[in-house]
Amino acid sequence: MFVVVGVSGGIAAYKAVQLVRLFVQDGHDVHVVPTEDALRFVGLPTWEAISRNPVTTSVHDDVAKVRHVALGQKADLVVVAPATANTLAKMAAGLAGDLLGTTLLATTAPVVVAPAMHTEMWRHPATQHNMDVLRARGVRVVGPDDGPLTGGDSGPGRMSEPDAIHAAALAVVEPAPGDLAGLRVLVSAGGTREPIDPVRFIGNRSSGRQGIAVALAAADRGADVVLVAAHVDGAVLAEACAHRGVRIVRVGTAAELADAVYGEAAEADVIVMAAAVADYRVAEVAERKLSKEGGDGGLTLELVQTEDVLAGLVARGQPGHTIVGFAAETAQGRDELVERGRRKRARKGVDLLAVNEVGWAKGFESEANALTVIDARGEVVAEPQGSKREVADTLWDAVLAVRSAAG
Repeated sequence: MFVVVGVSGGIAAYKAVQLVRLFVQDGHDVHVVPTEDALRFVGLPTWEAISRNPVTTSVHDDVAKVRHVALGQKADLVVVAPATANTLAKMAAGLAGDLLGTTLLATTAPVVVAPAMHTEMWRHPATQHNMDVLRARGVRVVGPDDGPLTGGDSGPGRMSEPDAIHAAALAVVEPAPGDLAGLRVLVSAGGTREPIDPVRFIGNRSSGRQGIAVALAAADRGADVVLVAAHVDGAVLAEACAHRGVRIVRVGTAAELADAVYGEAAEADVIVMAAAVADYRVAEVAERKLSKEGGDGGLTLELVQTEDVLAGLVARGQPGHTIVGFAAETAQGRDELVERGRRKRARKGVDLLAVNEVGWAKGFESEANALTVIDARGEVVAEPQGSKREVADTLWDAVLAVRSAAG
């Protein structure tokens, strides 16, 4: 495989030497494209010795072979590590002032970036906007990790380790069958919005992060995934859109979600209902915006219950189906949370119920999460905590255990 490794000017450039070595040891034809700033951290002779190929930073070298576009055209994979804030901004803007820029514009190969910068730079709205743009274009992002940074501070912005970048990059072009290979998975995510009038709606605080993490974890482990997405934060949804193992169906209301889920469920082996589906909707939606003009200072809305989609799925269940429900609960302590979960699992009849303790500062709109997973016997079979992706992977472990026990 023809692999291009772009290296931008950050202290983490020294880690990229090991990344290049890993690709070379695999037997790939590796071409390093450093920026001028990158060469201030690791010199050109090192890159040539490790990659076993000539290295240049200039679009004016090897002009007869049109090197400034030839590398991108020949590439089967392009990895940029480290990807500094400056390089990511140039990529998002489509700038091509050096060989790395022209290579990135000339390639149609998968592109993987491993961001590396200080926490404040990573969290800056400009950087986050650039990441949203790149993800929407299909760029795969690895990291950054949370840990010690140059200068003695610590936080998100540390470049992922070379072996993690190497594995993630190869998975993009050579996805290995995982433990969910052959399974058809249906996941719902995000919060539904029930209209009051053309302007207003009843909604909830769900960002969709946990449901998206469940869908991406399944796809990365080999499943064929359909994601029914209600309202989901844009950057979160962009990552799912970029994954070739995920097909997305967009919905708005609880009724639309029910129609989509019922339509897809018959083909699914596993159904995970992680969406925050509204329990109530307005009985009569106003055709025009409700106005305060001429009113008495108050407004009364008649609410009616929405359909219980999870119960409907269980009622329509087929042999071999595994159905997982999510329940957002507020509770005073673990015992109350578990008891609430047991009662809800019994009412719903699902194979597994993932109970998510929520509150003003927990569960919703957070990078981390904690679940209590209860099986059909009422037993707690898992209590994962950590990032929403880590939680998702533990949930899939529990699903596999249930399916194995059921034969």
